[in-house]
Amino acid sequence: MPLHLQIQDLLALGYSVVSRLAYVMYIGLALRRADAEPVARGAGAQAYARFRRRAALLMYHDGVAFVAVCLLTRGTLDLPLPLAWRLAGAALVALGVAVKLWAAATLGADGYYWRDFFEPETRPAPTIAGPYRWLRNPMYTVGYLQTYGLALLVASLPGLVAAVFSQGAIIAFYRLVERPHYRRLYGAAPTARRRLSTSQETG
Repeated sequence: MPLHLQIQDLLALGYSVVSRLAYVMYIGLALRRADAEPVARGAGAQAYARFRRRAALLMYHDGVAFVAVCLLTRGTLDLPLPLAWRLAGAALVALGVAVKLWAAATLGADGYYWRDFFEPETRPAPTIAGPYRWLRNPMYTVGYLQTYGLALLVASLPGLVAAVFSQGAIIAFYRLVERPHYRRLYGAAPTARRRLSTSQETG
């Protein structure tokens, strides 16, 4: 499988990786701090509003960076039967976006942006509605298929690498930050609480 990578392709991939690291590290550190240092009721609402603005900015930037690496490095991967791969990519995009939007609508904006880390009294009960009826973490699993699909649509090897890195980073965030938080709230039993990210993200 011949590859056609140039230095600018690697730079685009590096930018996408740095963007994902900035997003995941910010939300991870901010949420762990909120978990460890609860604030007064009124201050929690203000802290959440600040966090949500910053998280959204980093999230959208991360999404743009991922789309950019796919477009800027298109054609770097030679695939047999390119039409079949493009159709498969389009199907993955449709499925991933549909599941992500369905999960986001099920959670609501507050769940999507981790409000209960800042205001524990707002935490909802664990849900088995929507895609959570069948998947524990639809956001971070099936909800990332569109990243792989986009990379296949444009035949981008750096796009595929960025997709793998993006999903791996958000799953690491889930295991290190989200899952411990919800186990403290709801006990050791696994709960169908949130997206297993971001976008909230393109992916």
